[in-house]
Amino acid sequence: MSFEILGIGTVTPEHSIEQVDAAVHAEALSCSAESTDQQRRLLPVLYRRAGVKTRHSVVLESSTNGELARQSFYPPAESEVDYGPTTSHRMQAYETHAASLAVSVGEQALQEGQVDPGEITQLITVSCSGFSAPGFDISLVRELGLPADVARTHIGFMGCHGALNGLRVAKAFTDNDPHARVLVCAVELCSLHQQYGWCPEKIVANALFADGAAAVVGRQAPLDLTDRWQLIASGSTIVPDSEEMMSWRIGNHGFEMTLSPRIPDLINESLRPWLKKWLAQQGLQLEEVGSWAIHPGGPRILNAVSEAVGFEETLLNPSREILARYGNMSSPTVLFILKKLQAERARLPCVMLGFGPGLTIEAALINERVQTSG
Repeated sequence: MSFEILGIGTVTPEHSIEQVDAAVHAEALSCSAESTDQQRRLLPVLYRRAGVKTRHSVVLESSTNGELARQSFYPPAESEVDYGPTTSHRMQAYETHAASLAVSVGEQALQEGQVDPGEITQLITVSCSGFSAPGFDISLVRELGLPADVARTHIGFMGCHGALNGLRVAKAFTDNDPHARVLVCAVELCSLHQQYGWCPEKIVANALFADGAAAVVGRQAPLDLTDRWQLIASGSTIVPDSEEMMSWRIGNHGFEMTLSPRIPDLINESLRPWLKKWLAQQGLQLEEVGSWAIHPGGPRILNAVSEAVGFEETLLNPSREILARYGNMSSPTVLFILKKLQAERARLPCVMLGFGPGLTIEAALINERVQTSG
C-alpha cells in the first residue's frame, strides 16, 4: 500500500531579507567592540558562502527593497556577554506567529487536494523550533474546521528531516485505514533562534536558517492507476559514532545549533552503501532514480550527497534553487522541493533525503504507483 499525495501547500512569512542585508544586521549581533578586523571581514564571507539569496522571517517589519529590511526583535549587542532575547521571549513570538502560518498552509493544501476539512481523520504536526501548549494543532482544528475528534499526533524536535517522519506516520495511518484522510503540517520559525557573539559554527547556522511552513494532505492510494504522486516507502539509519556532529539544544537565549564541519565527510562515507541497500529492498537501483528532493542543509552537504551518490549536478538544481530563494527552513524545506518537482513534472521515481541530529539519514520513495515484481 502507499500514501497518495492529494495536495501540497507552501507558505512563508510576509517579509523577506536579502542575504547581503542579513549580513549587515548580523554584524551588530556577532561583532562587538572587541572583535577583530579579520572577524568583521569574515562574517559577510560566511553569509555569502551559505548559498542563500533571500530568506523570510516573522521578526521582519519590512522587506529588503532598495533599503535595509527593518526589525526590532534583535537589538544590537551591548557587550560580549549580551546574548539577545531570552528563550521565553522567543517562545512567545513562536506562539504568536506559528498558528497563522499553519492555518494558511493547511488551507492551501486542502484546497489543492480538493479535500473537505470535515473529512480529515488524522492531523500530524511537525516542528522543532518552538513549543507551546495548546499548540498550533488546536488552531488548525478551530480555524480550518477540522472535526473536534480528529486524531492529533505531533512530531517534535526531530530537526530538518521532521517532515519525512511525518509522512511515514501518515502512511502508517492510511495503510491501516482505507477511509483515513491525513493532513501533515510542518511549521518552523528558525529565525527566532539567531545567536549572538562570535562563533563561526553559529554564524553559519545564522546565515542558513529561515522561516516557512508546508502541508500535505493524502489518503491510501486507490487500486486503479492514477497520475498522483505516492509515498511508496520510507527508510532511516543512524550513522555510527556521530552523535556530536549535529545537535539542536535548548539554551537560555534560544535553541543552539551545532554543525560539525565533518558532516559532509560522514555523508560522503555513509550515504551510498545504505542508500543502495534500501533502494534494492524497493526493487530499484540508484541509476533508476529519476529525481531527487534533497534537504539543502547547506552547499557542502548537497555537494557531499552528489559525490556519494554519483549523479549529475543538474539533479541538485531544485534543492539549490529552494535554498537560494528561501534559505534552510528546516522541516518544511524538503516539501517545498517536492512541490517544485511536481510542478516541473520531474521524472519518477523520486527519492527524498533529509539529515538531522543523530547523525540520522531519513529517506522517502515517491512514485506514481506501487512497484511490483514480475
